[in-house]
Amino acid sequence: MSEQPVLEVSNLVKHFQSGSRLGGGRTVVRAVDGVDLTIGRGEILGLVGESGSGKSTVGSCIARLTQPSSGTIRLLGRDISTLSRREMRPLRSEVHVVFQDPYSSLNPRMTVGQIVTEPLRQHRRGTRAERNRIVSDMLERTGLSLELVGRFPHELSGGQRQRVALARALVLGPSLVIADEPVSALDVSVQASILNVILDLQIDLGFSCLFITHDLSVVEFISDRIAVMYLGKIVETATRAELFRDPQHPYTQALLSAAPTADPSSARGRERIILSGDLPSPTEEISGCPFHARCPVAIDRCTNEVPLLLGVTGPDHQSACHLVTAENGAPLINQGDKNLVHNAS
Repeated sequence: MSEQPVLEVSNLVKHFQSGSRLGGGRTVVRAVDGVDLTIGRGEILGLVGESGSGKSTVGSCIARLTQPSSGTIRLLGRDISTLSRREMRPLRSEVHVVFQDPYSSLNPRMTVGQIVTEPLRQHRRGTRAERNRIVSDMLERTGLSLELVGRFPHELSGGQRQRVALARALVLGPSLVIADEPVSALDVSVQASILNVILDLQIDLGFSCLFITHDLSVVEFISDRIAVMYLGKIVETATRAELFRDPQHPYTQALLSAAPTADPSSARGRERIILSGDLPSPTEEISGCPFHARCPVAIDRCTNEVPLLLGVTGPDHQSACHLVTAENGAPLINQGDKNLVHNAS
């Protein structure tokens, strides 16, 4: 019998109401529109996509910082999708979030020691001496000097602040960490050090992680599996190696073709896939595949039938594309088919 996943998300939907009630001007923003995700124990799942695709909203719903419109979220086997704030409180120790901007996520009136101690105090863990010991250990694990315990967030560098945020998220020993663009606001050299800290701590502590980012190089470095998101939907999932070796969905192929590379020779030999138009507005109700308006290989079926997320090269590699998945599950599009995926315009 396989081990129960830490997180199971089924048909997650989050719609927001925008505009004014007066004159019937309210519109529906379809931020998340039927997302399925599973994260195993000790696994890092990278969630990648363009800005506006709904990645952060997925993370916010999973952490129950945002109430989902519908769908099921199971944390350690328990359905938390409809729990009240009071019912969620005992489970808050199992899921923590590391936000993009560490400065705005840290209380400016609290010292480093107080910030990292606060989760232990709120959940009534240990005596004061025990909490001090746990905090000191976590600060050292995240690469922070104990001399910083009495400092305030404005006295720290950006990298130090994000390490404090990471220490705060891990001090209770959560089963799941949601990292929402945790390194995008940092210098490249600092990004690398923070990513290495996350990987080292994940190995030592064994937590699972939903790592949200738009940076393909980051997601390739840190993830075990990757889910590609477009306009509120998951369009492809695969292991890290499989996704970068053999992307199946046209959107994934376009993303990878646009990623910068440090090797000039490989960059010269790579053909760029150009997508026409911008990401559609989430207020628009789109029939069929959400990507069909920008897809260089869309067919009539794509405009009126939503593709299912099905296995392509295997059960661990899934793609939501009518052209990619035949009835026998064999791929029909790959990066070698340049005449199919390249938009000459």
